[in-house]
Amino acid sequence: MKDYQEVRGNLLNMLEELDDRLGKITDDVRHLDRPLEQDCSEQATENENDEVLDALGNAARGEGDKIRQAISRIDAGTYGTCLRCGASIKKERLAALPYANLCIHCAERDEQH
Repeated sequence: MKDYQEVRGNLLNMLEELDDRLGKITDDVRHLDRPLEQDCSEQATENENDEVLDALGNAARGEGDKIRQAISRIDAGTYGTCLRCGASIKKERLAALPYANLCIHCAERDEQH
């Protein structure tokens, strides 16, 4: 089994940064620092901003899930193996996308469909 402890540490750091970012996004959406504007046009703008923040939050949660799954694969000794075909995921792909769970060939097939 390959030693991925450094990768695991990097993934934990990424997860911590995402959790911090998600906390800030959540606080912004909840308007904890200030109440909603009384002006209707300002409220509309704030609502649009909230939708963008929601999308960013959802993306951060999705990335966090992928990172947690990668950490679980490291702990289980299956990190670096494609979940679809069982081939090894190239080191270059893992360096670029440390939570990748598919080899480049399977990932490209997914993108085509």
